[in-house]
Amino acid sequence: MGLYIETRIGADLDDLWARTQDPAQHQRWDLRFSEITYLPGAEGGPRRFRYATRVLPLLTLSGTGVAAGEKQRPDGTRTSALRFACPHPLSLLAEGSGYWRYVPESDGVRFLTGYDYRPRWGAFGAVADRLLFRPLMGWATAWSFDRLRLWLERGITPERALVNWLAELAVRALVLTGCLAGLVLEPSLSPFGSLAPALAYFCPLLLVVALSLALFKAPLAVTPAARRCLRAPVTATRAPRVLCTLEKPV
Repeated sequence: MGLYIETRIGADLDDLWARTQDPAQHQRWDLRFSEITYLPGAEGGPRRFRYATRVLPLLTLSGTGVAAGEKQRPDGTRTSALRFACPHPLSLLAEGSGYWRYVPESDGVRFLTGYDYRPRWGAFGAVADRLLFRPLMGWATAWSFDRLRLWLERGITPERALVNWLAELAVRALVLTGCLAGLVLEPSLSPFGSLAPALAYFCPLLLVVALSLALFKAPLAVTPAARRCLRAPVTATRAPRVLCTLEKPV
């Protein structure tokens, strides 16, 4: 089952195209990549590229791909299709293909992607992909799309957006830790002091509300959030499948 992510960005189509097609700008907002560079090739043809993802301080997985961007279509939309592969044996992702589609609207651009890949490592890889890697890739793509939206709509740089996200995570973690500590620690050790027994015995609803705020409160408007993106087409009609006929990357 392939991945589908969609968002709406209140920005000019050319600006969005530049932020997504220029490798130097793309690698700034896309959480899935640490580095993207074009490889030498003929002008006007499909562009070959190299990408790298740093998964650990001393482990970077790299691969290659080939992409072709179509800047003009009769209906005003644009599409960029690609194929990619990672030969590194520690990479669960072996090879895949996908597309980006840009659909102009009155208030901006509907920006969407669909892609799929083949995992390696046999049956173990298939299970690991279904339970962990594929959901993580879907989340990372959606989070990155919202990070891009904040950059174009609000002028919040990708670097600043990451700081906002980490800061909000830290605040939520502190609230959650304080709530749990107030329930399980002795009054003398609890951050709530002598109020801890009263809160735990007389006001359990207050603690539930605090826990809910820490876990489920909507992210701030300046913080990227994967939940703001769609994970399936809004219409009953299935999204068109883009068939890549580009050469297989080496």
